[in-house]
Amino acid sequence: MNRGPTATRIWGVVLVGCVFALTILGYFYTPYEPHEVRVLERFQPPSGEHLLGTDHFGRDIFSRILVGGRISLLIGIGAVFLGSVLGTTLGLVAGYRGGAWEEGIMRISTSIQAFPSILLALLFATIWEPGIQVVLWSVSIGNIPNFLRLTRNQVLSIKKRPYIEAARALGARDWRIMLRHIIPNLRDALLVQFTVSLAGAILVEASLSYLGVGIQPPTPSWGRMLREAQNYTSLAPWTLFPGLFIAVTVIGFNLLGDSWIFRRDDVLKRE
Repeated sequence: MNRGPTATRIWGVVLVGCVFALTILGYFYTPYEPHEVRVLERFQPPSGEHLLGTDHFGRDIFSRILVGGRISLLIGIGAVFLGSVLGTTLGLVAGYRGGAWEEGIMRISTSIQAFPSILLALLFATIWEPGIQVVLWSVSIGNIPNFLRLTRNQVLSIKKRPYIEAARALGARDWRIMLRHIIPNLRDALLVQFTVSLAGAILVEASLSYLGVGIQPPTPSWGRMLREAQNYTSLAPWTLFPGLFIAVTVIGFNLLGDSWIFRRDDVLKRE
């Protein structure tokens, strides 16, 4: 029995589950109003009254982390979902149709890869005001090439299998072959890419907020909270707790992605 994949999956589920549980909690309850300024309670250390202490405005850090996690997860999941839908669709067309379709789509993919998500965000920030739109579109577009290339490579292999040739010989239309026979076989590979991309999206969102082109105050964001805390780390090191939550979330999603890779490898070996 291989305990490595099982342990990886368990730890991934535990870490991600804890983050999601705290995020859901933030929808219904926070110990304090996350935007409430209490100057007299500045830099209070962690205690029974303030579980993770207070920041330079006297705001409760735990309450702000709960709300900031909601923003980070919603933007991360939404952006990766949008990027995966666009990338998978383009990769499916490129891999199945080939020829000029494939060449044109792959040129688009190469062009997008020349602009990392952070550069795209800086570009979009000149078009829109910095905020959710900038993060959503920059992360979404930045994820398109990953899903596009993965899907294309998988389709190139799948479409040569006998059951695809049999379906084609029976007169099945191209769209039916793609929906019924190709897309179901992409599930595991896309799940791995989705979980890994989620970890990357959360890091990008935090980086953009840290740079000032992401989520804008007073809305809490883990990256923005780190930026605000950087001048007070020696005085109040507990203000760095948002960085710990970023690390836990990213590690959790990466562990889930690894567990799907192990599972997929086991299935391939049995086949």
